[in-house]
Order: sequence, then C-alpha cells, then structure tokens
Amino acid sequence: MDNSSVFPRPSGAAVTAWPISLFGAVMGLSGLALAWRLAARHEGAPGWIGDALAMLAWLVFGMLVVLQARRVLHESDVWMAELRHPVTGSFLGTFWISLLLLPMLLPSPWLLMARALWVTGAFGMTAFAWFSVQRWIGARQELVHATPAWIIPVVGLLDIPLAYPLLGVPAWHESMLFALAVGLFFAVPLFALVFSRLVFQESLPPVLQPTLLILVAPFAVGFSAYVAVMGQVDAFARALFYLTLFVLAVVLGRLPVMARKQPFQLSWWAVSFPLAASAAAALRFADAMPSPPSRFIAMGLLAFATVVIVALLLRTLKGVVRGETLIAAAAKA
Repeated sequence: MDNSSVFPRPSGAAVTAWPISLFGAVMGLSGLALAWRLAARHEGAPGWIGDALAMLAWLVFGMLVVLQARRVLHESDVWMAELRHPVTGSFLGTFWISLLLLPMLLPSPWLLMARALWVTGAFGMTAFAWFSVQRWIGARQELVHATPAWIIPVVGLLDIPLAYPLLGVPAWHESMLFALAVGLFFAVPLFALVFSRLVFQESLPPVLQPTLLILVAPFAVGFSAYVAVMGQVDAFARALFYLTLFVLAVVLGRLPVMARKQPFQLSWWAVSFPLAASAAAALRFADAMPSPPSRFIAMGLLAFATVVIVALLLRTLKGVVRGETLIAAAAKA
C-alpha cells in the first residue's frame, strides 16, 4: 500500500515549518528538567542543570505558543486540516501535556499559578481524550492510521497525576485516580492496536519512524503516575517499570537503523519525552529500591536522555540558522 494514499500531505509552509507536534520538544525538555531535579534530590547531581532546562522549556513553550497563534490567524485552514487529520491531529495532546508538565517547573512561591496552569491542562487533556475516543468509535478508522501518535490523546491522561505531590491539594486524590485509571486502561488496547499495525501493515513512513519511542511512554509515565497517586513502589509499580525497560530496549534497537535511513528532521523530537520519562521513572525506582544496578540504570538513562535531547536541540538550532527545511511529521503525515 502506498503511504501517500493514507497519509495525505497538507499543503502550506506553516505546517512544514511549525507543526503542533513541536510541543513534543517542550515535553522532552520539561521531562529532562524534572529528571535532573530528581537526580539532584536523590543522587547529589548539580541543581542548576534542572533549573536551566526548566527555563529553556518555558522559553520554547512561549515561542511555540506565539508561532501557533500566528498560524491560527494567518493559516487557519492549514492549521485546522492538521488537527482534523487522523494521524497528526493526535499531536494536539502535546500542547495539553506541556501544560501539565510545566507547572512542576515553577518555583514554590508561584504555587497558585502552577495550580491554575495544571487545572487548565487537566481539563483540556480530559476533553481532548473524550473527543478522540468519540472520533475513533464514531466512524470507521483505517488500521494504517493507528500509529504510535494515537497513544497521546488518551494515555496522555497519565500525565495529570505527575504534579499531584507538588500541588498540595489532597482533595484532588479521586481526580488523580480517575486519570490514572483511564490512562492505564486505554494504554493496553491502544498499545496492542498500534503493535498489530506495526506487525501486519506496511512499515511507518520514514518521517514517522521516531514516533516508535512513544510506545515507551505508557509504561514510563504510568509508573511515575502510579507512584505519585499511590505513594509507594509496590509490585504493580515495579512491573510497569520492568515493562518500561523491555519496551525501551526493543525500540532503542531501531534508532541506529532510523538514523541511517533518513536525515535529521523535527519529527525526531518525538524521542525526547519518552527518554526523559524513562530516566525519571528509573530515578524514582532507584530511590525506592536502592541497589548498584538500579542506580546504574537510572544514571545511565539520564545521561543518555541528556545527550540525545541536547543533540536534538543543537541540530535544530543549526538547521534554523542555516535556513534548512526541517520538515516534521505533521508535514508528511
């Protein structure tokens, strides 16, 4: 089957330059900042690294909000076509997830602002999850459209409880449990659906290959969300972490192949948050289950995620300075 027949290419420079999926870069930078703050708290790592990454995440978020606002004003048809597409529309969830992660990077005196941003992100993510499920069951879907990006709209609810320990509002516990339950429940069929598509259908287009790392997110984020809500690393939490390691090992084996087959493009930012979330999960696991192997895995994943995300940042800046066309997944999907 020709990918072009099921992944139509929306026209418009705005899509090729700044797709909504670029909020995945904010997720990656935010996740890495949180991971480094965990490392500073539990492993004695320098605290300034997490603070610097937090400021960078906020800077990138502000820039992308301005760029998306300009797209809405000047390229509204193209912008809406991107959101209506069965693949690229799922990336709208990256905006709401960014609003769930960024409040955790604010200093404690800004607690009220952090809560307000988190509530906005939580309501937006919940509404988007509801709308996405309604769209999936309301009309016949093509299996070839079931890419890893489909995990974002509903499993993204797992990002809601991450800030729970920092918000200081015990009355929200049931809301956290709701997000955890829905996110974990839908993670199972969505993962199975996407895995089936990867096994029995034509392989993903090259531009979407980096999104394979999204398959790690349900387990890595699920582990951290479960620990945040339940307050302990029990057998179920450990099982989620071990699944994280296994799936991560599988998809990381594909990275060298992907890197050889395609030049750098903005869709590579899809690998950033799953790697950062895995590092954060490993650091939480190592704190609860201290041992030389757990600490080695945690610090190894943190170092690897840092190297990859810094490389992505430098390569993106180089492309922007040179005026290269770094076409992202939203451009070709």
